Amino acid sequence: MKTEEFTINGAELLAKVKELIKAGNVRKISIKNESGKTLIEIPLTLGAIGVVIAPVLAAVGALAALVAKCTIVVEKEE
Repeated sequence: MKTEEFTINGAELLAKVKELIKAGNVRKISIKNESGKTLIEIPLTLGAIGVVIAPVLAAVGALAALVAKCTIVVEKEE
């Protein structure tokens, strides 16, 4: 597994998560606040696309309204 981190502001959070999901090779996305505490972990499997991911994106959108800056940690298959 390969890990990448992105530090972004809350306004960009939902768009970045959608972009990462579309990439297709992502296994897990974790969103952490400025102090490094994990706020949400999103495990992604081949079956988690579509109807199952919609509520997760709604939660990410609500989270984006609450954080000024956050870090996205992405685990990808190599």
